[in-house]
Amino acid sequence: MADDVFGDLVISDTATIAAWELEEAFIRASGPGGQNVNKVATAVQLRWHVDRSSLPQPVKARFKRLYRTRITADGAILIEAKQHRQQGLNRQAARDRLVELVKAALEPPKRRIRTRPTHGSVRRRLATKKQRGEVKALRSKVDRDD
Repeated sequence: MADDVFGDLVISDTATIAAWELEEAFIRASGPGGQNVNKVATAVQLRWHVDRSSLPQPVKARFKRLYRTRITADGAILIEAKQHRQQGLNRQAARDRLVELVKAALEPPKRRIRTRPTHGSVRRRLATKKQRGEVKALRSKVDRDD
C-alpha cells in the first residue's frame, strides 16, 4: 500500500504518514550474499517516532498500547528489513510492515458486551467445585477412636 517512489505512506483514506517523519538508515545485512555482502548496505532500518507523527491522538495512544514492547525509550519504533538482496525491496518491505502496524492501530477495539453465565453452567461449576472439595476432604488424616 506504500508508494513506489518512497514518498508519503498512505495508510488509509484518512491516515497518512509524511515522508519527513520517517528516518531510514542503510546497513550491511548478515547472511548469504557472496562477495557483495561486505560491500553493499542493503538492509534497511526504518525509524518512526510515534509521538511526533501527524496521526490523530487516539490512534497514537492505541499504537503505543499495542506495541509498547517494540517502542524504544525515545518513543520510536524501529523496523529492520533485510530479507532481500536489493536495497529498494528491503526499503519497501520495511515501509509495508509499518503500514500494517499502523493499520492495526487505526481500528478502534470492539466494545465488550457483558454477558451472564447460564443457569446450567453455574450449576455445573458449583457441582464440580463440591465434588473437588469432597475429594480433597477424603485426603485428610483419619481420626482413629480405638
